[in-house]
Amino acid sequence: MKVLTDQLGFEHKFEAVPKRIVSLVPSQTELLYDLGLEDSIVGITKFCVHPVHFKATKTVVGGTKNVKFDKIKALQPDIIIANKEENTQEIVEQLSEICPVWVTDIYNIEDNNRMIEDFGAIFNKRTNATKWVDKINFALGEFEKFVADKPVKKAAYFIWANPYMVAGGNTFINEMLKLNHFANIYEDKNGRYPEVELKKMRLEGDPDFVFLSSEPYPFKDEHAFEIGRFTHHAKTVFVDGEMFSWYGSRLVKAFDYFKILHQKIN
Repeated sequence: MKVLTDQLGFEHKFEAVPKRIVSLVPSQTELLYDLGLEDSIVGITKFCVHPVHFKATKTVVGGTKNVKFDKIKALQPDIIIANKEENTQEIVEQLSEICPVWVTDIYNIEDNNRMIEDFGAIFNKRTNATKWVDKINFALGEFEKFVADKPVKKAAYFIWANPYMVAGGNTFINEMLKLNHFANIYEDKNGRYPEVELKKMRLEGDPDFVFLSSEPYPFKDEHAFEIGRFTHHAKTVFVDGEMFSWYGSRLVKAFDYFKILHQKIN
């Protein structure tokens, strides 16, 4: 029997390696695939878009905030993979009546690497997990050299419109911004994803860059124009939200993306 503790501190006992997995987090679905667990994944969310063919080969069990419990129960999972930010406590508690629910809690790369190692232990994929952690750490080291001489610039990272919302402090996005030498002007604002008033943006930090994320909201040129009216000199840039907000194996691609982004905006 394995006794393992998830990132919320809950202890789980496994009599055997879980063979049927339901994943409720897009980035973690991608990670499970990259760890070699494709055949074990039986259920995913409608937002699990990587790898692309999963939409045709796996059962979609709803969204991250509104899962279909009957569908999940019918899949007879051995384990459900969730996340503190993506899935509500109520969902986790209800799903716990079906089988163990492993909850991750990711704020930085250290948390991310622990998650990968945990999955390696749970699913008997330790060698694959170690390879991915090594890849991430190597890519991180190379990227830190790349940005070492770049000055810190102020930035605002928008995730939603109507109302306008941004990434605040204590978020994985904020960690990625800091890693890129961007000082988040809303890091100290109340809430992890606070609503903001555009007319106050100059007073609250006057950013050098305004990043408009590709997800969860599909920003368009008209949003860039509207936001731009309230900045002093900021350059507005459309960015790939997956690269800033997805953890797991996606980080290896993210560091390459960040290098291209810096070359494009500087």
